[in-house]
Amino acid sequence: MKILRPLSYFIVAFIYIPMIVLMVFSFNQSRINAAWSGFTLDWYRSLLENRFVLDALSNSMLVASATTVIATIMGAFAAYGFYKYQFRWHSLWRGFIYAPLIIPELLMGLSLLILFSQFDIPLGKGTLIIAHVTFSIPFVFLIIYDRLIEMGKELEEAAMDLGASPMQTFFLITLPVLMPSIFASILLVFTLSLDDFIISFFVAGPNSTTLPIYIYGMIKRGISPEINALATLMIIFTIVFIAIAEWIRRKGSMKVNKTS
Repeated sequence: MKILRPLSYFIVAFIYIPMIVLMVFSFNQSRINAAWSGFTLDWYRSLLENRFVLDALSNSMLVASATTVIATIMGAFAAYGFYKYQFRWHSLWRGFIYAPLIIPELLMGLSLLILFSQFDIPLGKGTLIIAHVTFSIPFVFLIIYDRLIEMGKELEEAAMDLGASPMQTFFLITLPVLMPSIFASILLVFTLSLDDFIISFFVAGPNSTTLPIYIYGMIKRGISPEINALATLMIIFTIVFIAIAEWIRRKGSMKVNKTS
């Protein structure tokens, strides 16, 4: 099975080569991505002066941040409720929470647009956040619920047997065990919200253009090299974000192991 090692390298390269090419061309003097004509930082300077790109980025960051906080809290509470209590048609209701994971985004966006229209809710950042929270909750629920099932109820029962109250058991036992999953959920939801285009396209108002929508609008008149610079910064930001999340996850796992 010696072929597996080079195959693994090829798969990693297959994933990252397009992003590396984009990052390289963010330093290209030419406005045409097809030809390299020299090194420059002008597109990064120009990016800082492009009000439209910065506004779109600001909208995306605001929506993604709000979505991450709300969806993580709601998804975590839903997962813990389904884990802690059994009620009538438990599996069916749990299946309804999973369902949006396989529903096409086109249908989600259209249904949300009809809903907002029926209730005369003006499209804008508020509807964007509601829409992003709607499709993000199932991801949070899936990650945290699976972690709870994996944990089992032995740790909580042992803590209760030793005299811990339900609140002490939750904050000293359950929450530390869940922290890696919570940070994984935060990372995933923030990334999904930041990158979403299809649903955002349906529910964004005229003054709430997100970065994916702005980039899509530029396709008709040509992608500016400034977008390459912006994408490079976003990739670096994502890598740093992942590194911090992984560091926190490792710290959480070490703490859980000590507790166990």
